[in-house]
Amino acid sequence: MPEILKIDADNSEEKILARAAEILANGGIIAYPTETFYGLGVDATNEKAIENIFAVKGRNFKKPVSLIIGQANDVYPLVQNVPEAARKLMTAFWPGALTIVFLATNNISPLLTAGSGKIGLRVSSHPIAGGIVQILKRPLTATSANLSGAPECTQASEVAEQIGDKIDAIVDLGPTPGTAGSTIIDVTCDPPVFLREGVISRKTIEKYY
Repeated sequence: MPEILKIDADNSEEKILARAAEILANGGIIAYPTETFYGLGVDATNEKAIENIFAVKGRNFKKPVSLIIGQANDVYPLVQNVPEAARKLMTAFWPGALTIVFLATNNISPLLTAGSGKIGLRVSSHPIAGGIVQILKRPLTATSANLSGAPECTQASEVAEQIGDKIDAIVDLGPTPGTAGSTIIDVTCDPPVFLREGVISRKTIEKYY
């Protein structure tokens, strides 16, 4: 069974964040809350850990995996260029539920891009997701914490039921909003292309480019 990281009399949020980051730094897999659903996280610079994500989910290697970064400036080692449209979107919606797809640099594992040469990035507005990345100081995978094809999880108990025996820890901070996933927009073309309408509507996004 996974380690359950939960705030209580013996564990502050600071301790939980530090423990989650420690597990990730050692190559482990955690489930953690985001502003949408529970995410499945590994250190995105650890190739073996990335492979384990696909095994846990039963996910096809042809499907890309997006990342959470600590702050907007963290995009630069990971992407080839940041178009003006992307800058406007980053300023308007980060931190938040907007995943922006860029051309990836060689620093990004092909497993994460599914061979497309593109990587989706976002800065999370959730204090736990954001806090873990700040401590880890490396990008964190942000695929949903569920079996491929199964419903996304809004509760730690749902994560435990689906994949609990396959991961190292679950950060249990109660339910997530879970109404929709992050909105995804591809800025590798001009004009940018909507790939998925999620929490943030297309109409809202289009005002900024």
